Amino acid sequence: MSIIDKTVVIAMSGGVDSSVAALLLKEQGYQCIGITMKLWDYEMVGGNVNHESGCCSLDSINDARMVCAELGIPHYVLNFSREFHDTVVDDFINEYMAGRTPNPCVQCNIKIKWQALINKAREMGADYIATGHYARVHFNREMNRYELFRGKDPGKDQSYALWGIRQESLSRTLFPLGDLTKADTREIARKNGLRTATKKESMEICFVPDNDYKRFLQKMDPKLEDNVKDGDLIDTQGNVVGQHKGYPFFTIGQRRGIGTAFGKPMYVVETRPEDNQVIVGEDADLFSKELIAGHVNFLSIASANGGINGTVKIRYKDQGSPATIYGQDENRVRIVFDHPQRAVTPGQSVVIYEGDRVLGGGIIESFLKKDTK
Repeated sequence: MSIIDKTVVIAMSGGVDSSVAALLLKEQGYQCIGITMKLWDYEMVGGNVNHESGCCSLDSINDARMVCAELGIPHYVLNFSREFHDTVVDDFINEYMAGRTPNPCVQCNIKIKWQALINKAREMGADYIATGHYARVHFNREMNRYELFRGKDPGKDQSYALWGIRQESLSRTLFPLGDLTKADTREIARKNGLRTATKKESMEICFVPDNDYKRFLQKMDPKLEDNVKDGDLIDTQGNVVGQHKGYPFFTIGQRRGIGTAFGKPMYVVETRPEDNQVIVGEDADLFSKELIAGHVNFLSIASANGGINGTVKIRYKDQGSPATIYGQDENRVRIVFDHPQRAVTPGQSVVIYEGDRVLGGGIIESFLKKDTK
């Protein structure tokens, strides 16, 4: 079957990346269908500082619709708000209440784009889905596996947020922008007269458009602050050194907003939700030599049994550090760093690379501090 017989559903956010992805796929001969996913409402989450101009807004939906009209491809808006709230939003709230710092974009990719959307695409008879992510997929015939690689543009590479895609879903995925830089994408949009060519991209969590997650959590639970305030601030020697306004409002590595003058720089090094405590310490107390990650998914390899070496990222902007990865069980790995890492944060994603190839990833569950003696 040739490309001209293949149908691809393109996730259209109303931004320049998905617009150019649709343009390129149409030029390649695919039968294209634009889909905009309605995931949430401003009335529900608040914080509408963009006045309905961000993700899932009427403006964004209209931009996606107009781009599809310019390209001559059909466009539909599908309501995934129920699935999004039940998986991504609830997980976001539950993780903060458990003293962890979640990454909702990863959960959205796993549960919505590469589960709910792929299921919908299959119902529509489509062969693939496509997004505007900067990443690459290749099929390794020798290993009989689909492999995920970083995008060509190191400043825009989004492979870190895609580690949770399963093999079957990866086989049905196209990333048209993987070999482009962001500058390339904007230039293609400009040359083709796309209305989104100069559109500013949003960097916030889509359902927290003002980037104030404390306000969001309080809106979701108006009694939250009363239930978690007046907990103890504890130093690393176990001494009570003050009170805090709620452990969900702190994250590991945080320095500002702790609320107590210490006479020297102090940081959040741990939260203990079961005791409503926030542990503070000096910068040296933030370093960990190893971590345990759960919900592990391997892409380019089958497992880490027996131990493998790789470069490990513990946050999106992390440059990556050498480490050894040991399989613990089917869903869990132990990662031992060559050099201790600062502010390992439960709830965040840890992603394992071999060069540009993504070996796999998981969610950080716990860490082991370096020996400071």
